[in-house]
Amino acid sequence: MQMTDLLAKKRDGGSLSTEEIDFMIQGYTRGTIPDYQMSAMCMAILLRGMDDREILDMTMSMMHSGETLDLSPIRGVKADKHSTGGVGDKTSLVLCPMVAATGLKIAKMSGRGLGHTGGTIDKLESFPGFSTAISEETFFQNVNDIGIAIMGQTADLVPADKKIYALRDVTGTVPSIPLIVSSIMSKKLASGADVIVLDVKCGDGAFMKTEAEARKLAEGLTRVGRLAGRKCAAVITDMDQPLGYTVGNALEVREALAVLHGEKKGELLELCLTLGSLMLVEAGVAWSVEEAKLELMKTIEDGSALWKLAQMVRAQGGNERAVYDPALLPRAKIQKEVPAPAAGYVSHIKAEQVGLVSMHLGGGRATKEDTIDLSVGVVLRKKVGDRVEAGESLGTIHASDEERADKAVKLLQSCYELSAEPVKKPSFIKAIVR
Repeated sequence: MQMTDLLAKKRDGGSLSTEEIDFMIQGYTRGTIPDYQMSAMCMAILLRGMDDREILDMTMSMMHSGETLDLSPIRGVKADKHSTGGVGDKTSLVLCPMVAATGLKIAKMSGRGLGHTGGTIDKLESFPGFSTAISEETFFQNVNDIGIAIMGQTADLVPADKKIYALRDVTGTVPSIPLIVSSIMSKKLASGADVIVLDVKCGDGAFMKTEAEARKLAEGLTRVGRLAGRKCAAVITDMDQPLGYTVGNALEVREALAVLHGEKKGELLELCLTLGSLMLVEAGVAWSVEEAKLELMKTIEDGSALWKLAQMVRAQGGNERAVYDPALLPRAKIQKEVPAPAAGYVSHIKAEQVGLVSMHLGGGRATKEDTIDLSVGVVLRKKVGDRVEAGESLGTIHASDEERADKAVKLLQSCYELSAEPVKKPSFIKAIVR
């Protein structure tokens, strides 16, 4: 078998066989197929596409390019969640404890943030002492004992994806649905969960800019998940403005805690109830989405979701008192309000730019080696559809020094667009794909 023959076949619109795809993926992972040939294949896939069988074959081959996580030592049904990324996305901090409190097991592997999108691990490390660098044995034991654990991704999980993603990033082939689906699902399947729910973002702050693009991706992800024998569902959500009101690690943890304390409702709670209800229905824990949402709300009302988060924090070396007293979380030295330049209605917030404001303050990474400041970020005071008066605060900057704070004030002002006429608040949940 020759890679040149496979390139010509895909270039001309043909379908690659299961054996050909495995030859290509395993050969590239081992280094016997060079970057330039794999780059050409990624471009051919971008232009010619792949059918469902090809995408499944590529996903499974990538999944088996390294270690897989066998969750059989964990009793019961195991669930996992994936988000395609966004600004202010602290969903896992609320969703996972809620679901675990209903009895469904949460065995989740997460990553760190890069660029303006924050990672779940970085947010969790806002709890003093918390660590996701735990062994598989500890991971299994924690899920069995308390129903929830979140650990860092292992270096040997899906090495094919790491190599191919790095190549796509520099060859203009990132926006290929087959390549995105195989990248996401190879990692999710390798992580071993029985039930997988996916939060597919669309809008300014997301990779998929339109709802149509997001639907195509969501359908591809759920189709591959089910073909691979997993229970799978997806929710398409709005990312034309940040999720919730906070952007920045410890600030997002505070907002998540406010939801779990029952002090805050809104789109973050709405998203967690929607994703969580799909988890429970797919797992057979609830008969309907409506029943599942009632069960999940009970975990907030009776405090069991908050207690579940405290148990996880303590089991992974963190100070669980911070779950009940957010004052123990990192806090920035400087807070500055961002005045509205004029009166009007908020018509748009540039989500990606808000993420970059947080990154400018030190809350994100330009490279994997960068150290982030957990305390800094942005708290939004106004969202799309809200009325604002001239001089009224659009948001609060949390910074470590005056110079960065002053620059961030101007940057956040430029993220807001105002209208003289009232603006309708956008729908947050766009669609559910099952």
